Amino acid sequence: MGTPVRILGIDPGLRHTGWGMILSDGPRLSWVAHGVISPDPTLPLAERLAVIFNGVSELVSLHQPHLAGVEETLVNAGAQSALKLGQARGAAMTALAVSSVEVSEFAPRRIKQAIVGTGKADKEQIAFMVQRLLPRAGGVKNDAADALATAICAAHYRPALVRGVA
Repeated sequence: MGTPVRILGIDPGLRHTGWGMILSDGPRLSWVAHGVISPDPTLPLAERLAVIFNGVSELVSLHQPHLAGVEETLVNAGAQSALKLGQARGAAMTALAVSSVEVSEFAPRRIKQAIVGTGKADKEQIAFMVQRLLPRAGGVKNDAADALATAICAAHYRPALVRGVA
């Protein structure tokens, strides 16, 4: 088909940072791996951020992605929550940037549109469609399903990103 591209999707969170790795070969998408980085919630904030940074760095070292998709912060949850989520997102994005992985950012609505066809899909619809698009992934929990959805979105928008359109 072409040159296969390894894409890492990240769904950042202080409690659970979902991740999903796919292989994009032309229009064909294949599941590689997925999981969740779950820092101990009793740790101080700085240490939880370090766990996220180190976890993403380890994923990059293990899977060698060509590019990554990261979900943008949804501000509707409240200012304090958005700030904390932004810090988790920053830790993940810094780990990717330090490893020279190209990062694309996507609004939650765009990810939902790419996976389900509507920007108002719920988590169950996302998980259902991820399992349909990547059947080898098996049963996927919400955080990992969202990360795989982000990786799929990055695969769909990759040609536009290469052209500088998106």
